[in-house]
Amino acid sequence: MAFIHALLDALTGFVKSTGFIGLRSGNIIMIAVALLFLYLAIKKGYEPLLLVPISFGMLLVNLPFNGLMDKGGLLYYLYQGNKLGIFPPLVFLGVGALTDFGPLIANPRSILLGGAAQFGIFFAFLGAIVLNMIFPGLFDLKEAASIAIIGGADGPTAIFLTSQLAPHLLGPIAVVAYSYMALVPIIQPPIMRALTTKEERQIKMDQLRPVSKTEKIIFPILVTILVVLLLPSAAPLIGMLMFGNLIRECADTQNLAQTASNALMYSITIFLGMTVGATASAEAFINPQTLGILALGLVAFSVGTAAGILFGKIMCKATGGKVNPLIGSAGVSAVPMAARVAQKVGSEENPTNFLLMHAMGPNVAGVIGSAIVAGIFLTLYGG
Repeated sequence: MAFIHALLDALTGFVKSTGFIGLRSGNIIMIAVALLFLYLAIKKGYEPLLLVPISFGMLLVNLPFNGLMDKGGLLYYLYQGNKLGIFPPLVFLGVGALTDFGPLIANPRSILLGGAAQFGIFFAFLGAIVLNMIFPGLFDLKEAASIAIIGGADGPTAIFLTSQLAPHLLGPIAVVAYSYMALVPIIQPPIMRALTTKEERQIKMDQLRPVSKTEKIIFPILVTILVVLLLPSAAPLIGMLMFGNLIRECADTQNLAQTASNALMYSITIFLGMTVGATASAEAFINPQTLGILALGLVAFSVGTAAGILFGKIMCKATGGKVNPLIGSAGVSAVPMAARVAQKVGSEENPTNFLLMHAMGPNVAGVIGSAIVAGIFLTLYGG
């Protein structure tokens, strides 16, 4: 009889320890969101390198009782790389080593398009302040700045800034930022088509001038000096981005560049993506504040895209029709996704149109611009 009681107690204890017992409606909702993201990444091909780790981390954290994000859990320790601001600059190192800055150097006016796209960040910042007036206590200035940076469509920058200003919002802001980055091919094209005419989308741009190796070596050094002197708080992001690009362009550091842009970057992307997703627990994500972050992030990203396109239209008029306004949409920082989307939309109207390299100029300028804006916010509110 004692044996039977012991067996029943063991079975009861086993049943109580299963995740099924702890499953709540919030968990089910977040699991459904994770599965949707996995579908978009795997079936539709929407940035699987980002979305697969994020959505799988989201899936794991919403399966009860696994303790992965509890103190002492595997993802808890990996998450410290985000919380301490280590992973984002390392991603920037890889982005710099992977990206050719030549299109920006060849066409310096691309900086204006990249700068115009940052308007979405400031628009969302003001929007957060307005929301706080309507719903007192919803967001303070540090939280507003952290949410607004989502408009740059730059996940590492959003994580870095939020870890400094509003670490308690790191989870939802990181998930929203990376989700919108991955959904660039869905969000941008309707805005691009709505704000441009068929004739504008068909504009073929002249080939960019060749850029010398000397120019490519001087550029990251000069940008580092100027930006870091102006905004020392931007040094981790700008410094790593420009260092990565410098080792790309130096003939004797190719092994370093290959490591930074491949093995290191992909390893960090796995850790960063999974831990970002693992912050999206039902408790942290399903609340009014997160809904505000979702809305403001989408507004910021959409306004940034629109501002880049509208400035591209101005530039088109000013140059007598030599600039295709579509490249302005690449002024957001999603490298090289936004540039690819500009190329795709342009080629749909004119199959002979090749906008990718032209769009990479504003795209690179957008990366630099969002890092500078983050430095501004850190300077204003970091204290």
